[in-house]
Amino acid sequence: MDFKDHYATLGVGKTATPAEIKHAYRKLARKFHPDVSKEADAEARFKDVAEAYAALKDTERRTAYDELARRHAAGQSFDRQHARPGGFGRGGRGPEGASGHPQSGDVDLDDLFESLFRRDGAAGTRHRNDGNRTMAGTDLHAQALIDLADAYRGARRVVALRVPAVDDAGRVVFHERQLEVGIPKGVREGQKLRLAGQGGPGHGDGPAGDLYLEIRYLPHPVFRPDGSDLYLDLPVSPWEAALGATVTAPTLGGTVQLKVPANSAQGRKLRLKGLGLPGSHPGDLYAVLSIALPASDTEPHREAYHSLARAFPAYNPREALEV
Repeated sequence: MDFKDHYATLGVGKTATPAEIKHAYRKLARKFHPDVSKEADAEARFKDVAEAYAALKDTERRTAYDELARRHAAGQSFDRQHARPGGFGRGGRGPEGASGHPQSGDVDLDDLFESLFRRDGAAGTRHRNDGNRTMAGTDLHAQALIDLADAYRGARRVVALRVPAVDDAGRVVFHERQLEVGIPKGVREGQKLRLAGQGGPGHGDGPAGDLYLEIRYLPHPVFRPDGSDLYLDLPVSPWEAALGATVTAPTLGGTVQLKVPANSAQGRKLRLKGLGLPGSHPGDLYAVLSIALPASDTEPHREAYHSLARAFPAYNPREALEV
């Protein structure tokens, strides 16, 4: 089995803090996630990053990995079937000496690698019962991309996930999995939904881990979310902005009539209270005025612009730029 420098994979030093390791992992996982990355080797890089983080994410796993790295640097073998780092005795199955019993002071690397890739440090627990191992499954984390309308109304959607697992050779592999998920009304971007028992499988009688879905919004053609508030660019004609008007404006719940005050300038924000995303404290909808100019593509249209110019001979829109 080839030795992998997990610190180099994450781009951190061997003295990196847990926070620095976590930050590096998140940055690289976003960069190489196969669902979003355009890199040719994205899936392989993502697997390497996941494997590196699994080995370094908590003190116990990192200590075990550092011992492997020390032995590798010293030129000692760490073949999965024969080499065993000492000093982390766990007992268990493994290569046996001439007496038929595990060699003293050794630890089974099957145990070690299973602890690296199958147990969540916060949620996983383990105990021995008649020689059998019981271990809780790993908590899994994924992103769920939803439409903004689903966040507004609530919905049930089928989410496709790529779930990591460890094969018999100790490699991280990914399986396609589909889950029907209830999207609660008013869910915010960045909010995490916990699906109990939908994470990694437990070992022995251990319970399955949980799945945490982080909500992300798909881009909307009209609305821009900002927390619980929504923004839209609302085109108005020059005469509607100058004279005032009542115009039809879209919302996620349907259209409303919006009063545009007279003498409204480009970029003015009009607030529609409570028409953002729902919740215990509903957000607001802000219509940002955008003055749309008609084309001067016919002689009557050009004459209309000439008439406007004659009506405002002293008007200088660049007056504020003069120095």
